Amino acid sequence: MNVRIRLRIGRPVQRKHRKNRHVALAFGALLVPASLMAYVLGFWRLASDMGMTGEFTINGLFSHWQVWIALAALLHLGATVLSRYGRGAEVLLPRVLMFRLGHVPSAEPAPSKRQAS
Repeated sequence: MNVRIRLRIGRPVQRKHRKNRHVALAFGALLVPASLMAYVLGFWRLASDMGMTGEFTINGLFSHWQVWIALAALLHLGATVLSRYGRGAEVLLPRVLMFRLGHVPSAEPAPSKRQAS
């Protein structure tokens, strides 16, 4: 017995270069308040260490202001990159943050193209 299932023809699969721009814009917009909250917690902890505010209520690893400021900076960088990607702008990152797998820089300079005359 053969069973045939007829499916309607849907929209064709598209292979676009930047197809998730709207998702990147949404996550970029959500990371901005998260980074602001991390900055506030970091400066609260720093002010608490200097005796300007009340006691900081978080214990453990996240009781250090350095952790909060570093986390906030990473979230801010992520929000900026995602927002630029979502708007279609060119995403320029520092060379340190660009990881290229399989590329090992050589210690020797490239041979010159000049030939001996």
